[in-house]
Amino acid sequence: MANSLINQFLSSVIKRGQLTVTMPSGERHVLGQPAEGFPDVAVRLTDNKVARDILLDPRLGAGEAYMDGRIVIEEGDVMQLVQLLRSNKPWERGGQLKAPSLITKLQARAKFLRASFNEASSSKRNVAHHYDIGNELYDLMLDPEHMQYSCAYWGDRVETLSEAQEAKLAHIAAKLALSDGDRVLDIGCGWGGMAIYLARHFNVQVTGITLSEEQLALARTRAEAAGVSDRVTFKLVDYRELAKSGATFDRIVSVGMFEHVGRPQFETFFRACANLLSDEGVMLIHTIGRFGGPGVTDAFTSKYIFPGGYIPALSETLAASEKSRLIHTDIETLRLHYAKTLREWYAKCEEHREVIIDLFDERFYRMWTFYLAGATAAFESGGMGNYQIQFTRSRHALPITRGYIDETEKRLLGR
Repeated sequence: MANSLINQFLSSVIKRGQLTVTMPSGERHVLGQPAEGFPDVAVRLTDNKVARDILLDPRLGAGEAYMDGRIVIEEGDVMQLVQLLRSNKPWERGGQLKAPSLITKLQARAKFLRASFNEASSSKRNVAHHYDIGNELYDLMLDPEHMQYSCAYWGDRVETLSEAQEAKLAHIAAKLALSDGDRVLDIGCGWGGMAIYLARHFNVQVTGITLSEEQLALARTRAEAAGVSDRVTFKLVDYRELAKSGATFDRIVSVGMFEHVGRPQFETFFRACANLLSDEGVMLIHTIGRFGGPGVTDAFTSKYIFPGGYIPALSETLAASEKSRLIHTDIETLRLHYAKTLREWYAKCEEHREVIIDLFDERFYRMWTFYLAGATAAFESGGMGNYQIQFTRSRHALPITRGYIDETEKRLLGR
């Protein structure tokens, strides 16, 4: 029964590109039609429970079945498989929009209430789940110079991952409008790439905070090697605790961290930032965001990748910040930049496949590449993008036109 239903489900989805599915019985189904720009993929289901698991929860069921080797890809790879499925139903597809039914509204509300609260007591544990698995994996996957685990910026004359991450750092630094002597706070500093970059290019003092012990240790080592350890300090501390200390900063930057805050903590985050920011201060948040309204984190991501995480809608982010009287002075939407970045990371993981399997195991490698493939599809065809949101506490803190951003960015990139 489940095998028949999964065939009907896939047939309704796949129209362009071709998927060949071999059932446990040996029966083959060819779905869709070859089409330019859409991959052809062949998979085999090894047992009758695969179809049932996928029907119960498509992303979690498919992810776990692939991790366990119960979905075997015989032609193509997991990136192409997920691309084929997702690109046939892009988020922005046409069609008449209808008001949601009462049942749909109630279901959405129930999911909303089940969202993780991500209190301070659990934040460190959630961060450790993803970032304390060892720096070796990230060293293999990310750009070598800056180790940026966030969306790169693929502007003009940018071809490589390293160039794109350098361009991202310059783009953000320009929006910070830094002055000599500024005290800068980097919330969720990762392996120190942003903090080190700012200290190299500006006469500023940077404090980077993280909840990952692995990141903290390597960030300190990297700052020492870069010769900026006298102007960069890294601390293992939660932003909420830092806000209680009474410290203030002229500039705050946070890249790829807001996704870990958790929806019920959004107001707490912005209130803390407002208290940490000086009266004439500037803040730049770079975050993944939803193109539509609020949603929920899928079960696979919550279980295996980012427990406690949540991708915010722009409306949620701005509504939370407004309650702390933060003025959003500039908003930029990056639509396809993360998709290009994720494909680079995926390619580097494929290149180092055997090394990653030796570090972990085959199941972990499948889990990790399924995550990267799913994320790529979400940015290419789903409802995900990136937002860079600039905030101030004073309407007079920045020039009233955007020319200063372009001028500084060009100087940093030597153009």
